[in-house]
Amino acid sequence: MRQRRKAREVALKVLYELDILNTDVKEAIELFWNNFEAHKGVREFSSLLIEGTWENREQIDSLISSCSENWSIARMSRVDKSILRMAVYELLYRNDIPPRVTLNEAIDLGKLYGSENSGAFINGILDALYAKLCRKYPAQDVSSPQPP
Repeated sequence: MRQRRKAREVALKVLYELDILNTDVKEAIELFWNNFEAHKGVREFSSLLIEGTWENREQIDSLISSCSENWSIARMSRVDKSILRMAVYELLYRNDIPPRVTLNEAIDLGKLYGSENSGAFINGILDALYAKLCRKYPAQDVSSPQPP
């Protein structure tokens, strides 16, 4: 599983870049891999996360906003926002990943790359969002809610 952690770290870096520069997603991924080496599995999983997150960011941002009292997306740090976007993408579209894994990975990334409060901030928003998804789709398997 270490490869998936590394892939999430890569995805975070590229999503952060995309948020700042607003470049083409494929070009950003290519630029990253032109400068860094990684195992094929890391490349593939990070690309899935990056492309999926970026393509669905409007819906993802709307969901994040609905669960973040007093914090608009524009006020969030870019690191926290990128981590949240990736985690919400995983919760909505990657039912091969247990939600607990997604939540724990996002919190750990926040602690590693964000501010001293990022882990708690990310935890609070993702807990609220996951609870909201579970209430919205009670008939489905709670471990794999589908996108709204």
